[in-house]
Amino acid sequence: MSTEPETTGETGAETPRAEAAPEEAVAAPGAEGSSAEGTSGEDSADPEGAGSEGSGGEGSEGAGSEGSGGEGSEGAGSGSAAAQLSEAEAELAAQRIERERIERRKAEKAAPIEAGTKLSGTAAELLAAVRAVESGAKPAATVFAEPEPPRRPAPEPVRRERPVVAEAPAAPPAEAVAGVGQVLAEGGAPAGLAAQVAAVLGEGAAEHLRADPWQLLRVGGVRPEQADGFARALLGAECGPDDERRGRALTVWLLEQAAVAGHTALELPTLTAALARQSVPDADAAVQSTLAEGEALAFQDGLEEDGASEEDGASEEAEEERPVRVLVGLERYALAEESLADGLGRLVNSVPKQDGSAQSWEEAAAAAGGSAGELIRAVAGHALVLHTGGAASLAEPAALLRAAERLGLRAWAAAHSPLGRGSFAKLVGADSPRVATVAGLLSGAEAPGRDGDGALDLDLLVVLDAPLLDVEAAALLAESLPDGARLVLSGDPGVLWSAGPGRVFADLLAARICPQIASRQPDPGPLGELVSGVGIGELNQVETPGKEIVIVPVRDAGEAVHRTVQLVADSVPRAIGVPSEETQVITPGHGGAAGTRALNVALKERLNPGPGRFGGFDPGDRIAYSPAPGRTVPGRVVKADADGLHLSCAGEPVVVPKDQVERTVRHGWALTAHQAAGARWPAAVVVLPGDATAALSRPWVYTAFSRAERHLSVVHGAEGALPRAVAEIPAKPRTTRLTELLTPQVPATGE
Repeated sequence: MSTEPETTGETGAETPRAEAAPEEAVAAPGAEGSSAEGTSGEDSADPEGAGSEGSGGEGSEGAGSEGSGGEGSEGAGSGSAAAQLSEAEAELAAQRIERERIERRKAEKAAPIEAGTKLSGTAAELLAAVRAVESGAKPAATVFAEPEPPRRPAPEPVRRERPVVAEAPAAPPAEAVAGVGQVLAEGGAPAGLAAQVAAVLGEGAAEHLRADPWQLLRVGGVRPEQADGFARALLGAECGPDDERRGRALTVWLLEQAAVAGHTALELPTLTAALARQSVPDADAAVQSTLAEGEALAFQDGLEEDGASEEDGASEEAEEERPVRVLVGLERYALAEESLADGLGRLVNSVPKQDGSAQSWEEAAAAAGGSAGELIRAVAGHALVLHTGGAASLAEPAALLRAAERLGLRAWAAAHSPLGRGSFAKLVGADSPRVATVAGLLSGAEAPGRDGDGALDLDLLVVLDAPLLDVEAAALLAESLPDGARLVLSGDPGVLWSAGPGRVFADLLAARICPQIASRQPDPGPLGELVSGVGIGELNQVETPGKEIVIVPVRDAGEAVHRTVQLVADSVPRAIGVPSEETQVITPGHGGAAGTRALNVALKERLNPGPGRFGGFDPGDRIAYSPAPGRTVPGRVVKADADGLHLSCAGEPVVVPKDQVERTVRHGWALTAHQAAGARWPAAVVVLPGDATAALSRPWVYTAFSRAERHLSVVHGAEGALPRAVAEIPAKPRTTRLTELLTPQVPATGE
């Protein structure tokens, strides 16, 4: 690596999303304003992140709404011209439809599942209180062996002729907001929360809030101590830490914060310990009350005992005494995780549609050769295949897509971001490549549309950037695939996990229920060598004859900002030949002296100075647009008029109404690692300020470094924290149930 203070930056890595372990997630969730991303994730607790604060979305990486985990509308400008809905609305509508289908599937399971018969004490009491207790056992998925009727050809992608107009959800009635405002005033809470409270609590919001002041915790960004103060002001002497209403509200709040940190559920001891830290006198009773009211669900999963043998497993007595763990989670994530397991089990146990003979598949595999050929052979005989590899390995799913189209299959690919969609479309090389974004696919704004049964009208789906799929988006995809379709999940397991709850790709790799094809195609050049080393925990010195990697040491955050601006505006364009508009700055978090806010202010002043007449923006500003929670779409400001702020996102026009700008649009010269995931730029400048070292981990560094295609500058003020993070700090664990849910449905392949 070169060390040239005048030219480019030092090799640093972006801090990956600081995913909290279960205990951390509930101990101090949602801290705002730090330069690191906080225990709940890179952007999760930041109002300027991608989603509304305090929900379980993508770690809040977009412009203003930290997410609930639903996949955002990435394809900001494409979709059906017939229905003039915003992408966010289309996405939400698609999710509602799919969830209705999921609930119908659940209702078909008439036989109750017995669980908890071997438990005693608190665990038995909890499970007895649950309305729907589930043990994880699932009936085998149906095997579809009958020939399918011919389906109509998939339509070509549709592009809007008119710009997408972003629209907000319907505002609550004025009288409801006024009523809530009066209750808030009585409790000394800010009147500005009235509209949010009315929207969250729905009909009769004022009465609900007066009856249970701790319902204020359901509004993003409200902390327990604030809700306690509000309750004391309303209830007076009746208010106490042992109030049952307080225990229920805190239980739900802690589960929401855990979802922000990536967990789909929490183990019971972790949850009760967190409640005790919130001064809940009887944590077990609080959890039982929450379960009894249906505000959360409890589950039990079997655990393997250390040293257990097959003979032990054969013994009925040993089976009865098998230890279990009791988990508590919110219904939405439990439903999504179970639906995902059902959908994947259905796929794995079904017979994939056989378009083309076995010989044709083999000829295609032989022509592709190498690991691309292995991928084609695996897809020929299996409905679910996992594919792993770095950026260079994308050539393999591209070869699969071309081969499948030649065999008569209606094959589509879906990327995480519009930039990823464009890059992969060029790699496929077809005149009209069938490549969409995941959000566009689910919302119907892009790709093949749906058949008469509501399933996606395709035979093969290749999902790129698979580690970025959260459990809700993955469940919608699985439920949307028709019987006989093939699904390939492709991605780099070294990058940050999804910003929303779950670790779908990692869980599937661990479950070993389907073929796994590991690419043997390494990423080329010095950048590929550096990133590959980080992936195995080594921060190597790399020869960079073309200044592919440059490290710029800095002493403090102020110098880091100065050097970053110098790199983007002057050094990288002059020495490397990459213009400023093709250079992306990546930093650990939004706050701090060298977070995205400070860097964007400095970069705007140098690259596109202006008065910011429309919500702080001027024509030419680079922006990060969040059309839905947890999703970030890079773009530029085109103009502003009475209709709103006009953007160009991935080459497609978007109009954001004035009242939505503050919530959904932020400057985008500097992004966090989660915002940048799923896209690559010719050059990247990774900023590692000294006050962000706590957020650094190996996945964060790996993700940040791998965003650069030709050149990486690292503005390095983290000193020894960088090599320590790469060598010693892996991804923090997430509590999920997917692997256990899949086990009874699909036997492990051992591949």
